Order: sequence, then C-alpha cells, then structure tokens
Amino acid sequence: MTQYIDIAVNLLSNRLKHDIDNIINDAATQYVSPLIVIGSDLDESAEAITLCQQYPHKLYCTTGVHPHNASSWDQHSKIRLALLAQQQTVVAIGECGLDYNRDFSPRSAQRKTFAAQLELACELNMPVLMHCREAHNDFIAIVNEYRAQLPNALLHCFTGNKNELIECLAADLYIGITGWICDERRGQDLAQLVPLIPNNRIMAETDSPYLLPRNMRPKPKSSKNLPQYLPYIVEQMANLRQQLPQTLAQACYKNSCDFFQLPASENISCHS
Repeated sequence: MTQYIDIAVNLLSNRLKHDIDNIINDAATQYVSPLIVIGSDLDESAEAITLCQQYPHKLYCTTGVHPHNASSWDQHSKIRLALLAQQQTVVAIGECGLDYNRDFSPRSAQRKTFAAQLELACELNMPVLMHCREAHNDFIAIVNEYRAQLPNALLHCFTGNKNELIECLAADLYIGITGWICDERRGQDLAQLVPLIPNNRIMAETDSPYLLPRNMRPKPKSSKNLPQYLPYIVEQMANLRQQLPQTLAQACYKNSCDFFQLPASENISCHS
C-alpha cells in the first residue's frame, strides 16, 4: 500500500474549516494521513493545537507567524510561541519566512520576525517549515545564519529558479513541491527543476485549499484543492523524475516522517 503525508494543509482557512471531518476522512481513503496543519499566526497556531488534539494521529501542526503577519510580532510573541511550540501535537516552527511578492508586512518586520523564529527553533531544537516568495537573497542569508544550529529545515511550496534551488540544497534544506508543477501557465519552469531534487530531500504537499492541479482529469467541480489530491501531485512529480510513483511516494513519506519525527504508521514503517 502506498501511503502519503500532506505536509502543508491550511485546514483552518475559511474555505476548509467548516468541513474538517470530511476532508480528513476523504484524504484517508486515498491513504493521505496524517495531515500537517499550518499555523500562520499565534492565534491560529493555538487553534491548530486544539484541533489536532481532537484528531490524534490524524493531524499534527506547526506553530508560527507567516511573513504576511510579521507586523503582529512584538516583545511578547517569542514567549507565547515557545509555549505553543512545546505542545505535543506541534511538529515544527512555522510557517515562517519572507514574502516580497505581496509585502503585507514591511520587509524589515518580516526579516526580524523570521530571524526570531529561527532563533527560537534553535533554542527548542525544533525543525522549521519556511516560506519564501520573491525574497530568495535575504531568505537564504538569514537561513544560513542559523542553519548549523537547526535540526532540520524545510522550504515548503518551492517556486524558485535553478540557482535558488541549488543554494537551498547547499543549505541542506528539504524542498516541498505542490500542484504548481501541474500549471501549464506558470509552473513549467519549476517542473523542469523537480528532477534535480535528491530523493532524500523532496516532499509533497497540496498547500490546500490553494494550488489545485490545473490538469486534473476529471476536473474537480470546485477550485478548492484538497489533501485527497496529493497522490495526483506525486504522480506528476514521479513522471517528471522518471520514477515509479510508488518509489517517489515512499521517499516523500519517509522524508516527512523523518523531518517531523512522526511515529511510524501501523501499516507501513517510515523506516522500511
């Protein structure tokens, strides 16, 4: 049996939170379990912890402050995040990073908030789940300041170019790939880079409800991306890499287990 872990699900977004039971169950029917719920600010992170406690072994979460919300970071944030991060269902600090595409928070605030979260991850010896959009030079410079002290680091939803990928791999980052590679309008450059990611550094994600694979057939009635579609994304990745889908799925599953320190499934060992 081929098993999957969706490493980035925005399950508390307004497009998903009303249907959580069905989303979890529909994903499980496709052997996509557990799901990693993303925390994008401190309040949502607290909500994510509460949600995960209601679905033991089916949901885990990250706790952090997304660059869009970096302006909310103050002198109390690090203490509060440290307390949240030590809850049992929390598997990484994040989603943290830089986003110069939208600049919802000033870039100086983004850099300060990102560095503070990496510093905390080092102190707590926790992995980080990171975001970078159109900010690579500042992003990799900050990451490299802390990388030696971080147990593990993941750049989720990678959309950069070849040189950026090479620098991220040189920093020993895991790379998360989404259905962006299924978009014939804007994802073809990324699709060409997927074969360059080593087997032990690649992960798969939906970033649900965003980035529905555009080439899914039959096309879903809703534009809402869901964790149950993850096997389709893995198949596309495998085709690009000239691998069997089962082989790539097993690599992504093992990488995800190792990164988030998840217990082995009853059905398949993370370390088999």
